[in-house]
Amino acid sequence: MPDKALKLSPATGIVHLGLGAFFRAFGCVYVADAMAASGGDWGIVGVSLRSPNTRDALRPQDWNYTAVSLAENDVVSRQIDVLNDVLVAPENPMAVLAAMIDPAVKIVSLTVTEKGYCHNPATGMLNPDHPDVHHDLTHDLPVSAVGFLVRALQMRRAAGIAPFTVLSCDNLPENGRVVRGVVLDMARRIDPDLADWIEAEGRFPCTMVDRITPATTQDDIARVETLTGVPDAAPVMHEPFSQWAIVDDFVGGKRPDLAAAGAEMVADVTAHEYMKLRMLNGTHSALAYTGYLAGHKTIDQTILDPVFATYTRALWAEIMPAVTPPDGVNLDAYADALYERYANPAIRHRTWQIAMDGSQKLPQRLLGTLRENIAAGRPSPGLYLAVAAWMRYVSGTDETGQQIDVRDPLAEQLCCITAPHEAPADIVTAMLSVREIFDEDLAGQLAEPVTQAAQRLWAAGARQSAQEVTT
Repeated sequence: MPDKALKLSPATGIVHLGLGAFFRAFGCVYVADAMAASGGDWGIVGVSLRSPNTRDALRPQDWNYTAVSLAENDVVSRQIDVLNDVLVAPENPMAVLAAMIDPAVKIVSLTVTEKGYCHNPATGMLNPDHPDVHHDLTHDLPVSAVGFLVRALQMRRAAGIAPFTVLSCDNLPENGRVVRGVVLDMARRIDPDLADWIEAEGRFPCTMVDRITPATTQDDIARVETLTGVPDAAPVMHEPFSQWAIVDDFVGGKRPDLAAAGAEMVADVTAHEYMKLRMLNGTHSALAYTGYLAGHKTIDQTILDPVFATYTRALWAEIMPAVTPPDGVNLDAYADALYERYANPAIRHRTWQIAMDGSQKLPQRLLGTLRENIAAGRPSPGLYLAVAAWMRYVSGTDETGQQIDVRDPLAEQLCCITAPHEAPADIVTAMLSVREIFDEDLAGQLAEPVTQAAQRLWAAGARQSAQEVTT
């Protein structure tokens, strides 16, 4: 890797919680381009909230790494050198707080996935029974992302330092409002005056992020070394496409020149995020569950199966009436572009990877659309099948009787409630009782159509079921 010590690095202006492949392939690239265009000290300190693996891979490389853009017939690599350090929160939470209370830090961004907000996905409210929340309410050194935000803001207030902007980069509808809500809730439980200060002085802009970033494999690491001639233990692979829409509301107006890097600085991001969450993430999840059950390992394999290609088009036809497009966007053209992105054979995005944490994803990716379609009297057979496929997937056994490695914060609970049942109707009833996912009203509305979809799915399999709902 290039020797970062040979050049002047920008001072740190951003701390990022949850330094995974996505942010290194997305946010770090935008920040690098913003500084290249307009300067500024916007170096990034990354924080791993669980594992030291990313830190251990990047430290010998002086925090530099390779980002590789993968098109069907074109591979482009570049070096990203905006990281100044990577901290591991469980090893030294005080070091993380110290980085966050530095007056030079103006933004704390986060990609902690839906489950990292310690909230109830069905309501968006902080879950006070979450073990990390319980810990953070009773200890000064936090373990959750929300706890780090609250305790760092508490320390800045005590020191007379203005708050940082909290910039969520996760796939949540109104993600800024969600993180603001859970931060204020936790802060109010700790100190009502602190909550009042955050509410008055803090900023939590909503964002929409979009770039498909598959998990890096050992084959990718070997490929990057062949491509660049330099070993890199922590490259990231991504599609060429990226889009970042951000509500331009930062504390003191202080931020990198992200517009110069191609981000859309807007007054309201709602239309962007609902279009993306429902049309991209919704179909991604549907394809992950149905495709996995049908034996497809990746999204490109799934979409190139003509049955699932037709199923995906049918899903978009069900979803688009529940989407208000941003100004100047044609939803049919957007769907066509998504199809091409899914079919990119260079992006081997595993169905198993996308299927993770479904209990946290379903409400915003699928259930919101279903709720609106039910209210409007619109049929949604493809979406009902997607929900049934999730239920079959998290029950832990695939269509050949093989065990599924289910990764979900509610995996144990879901396994326990489905284990006593064999009949699809009974499994659906048990699943719809999980109030963290399905509120009582929606559960009642879903019972009959999802049961019918599940009975078809269990009897005929995912591929034939996908074919049947489109004919």
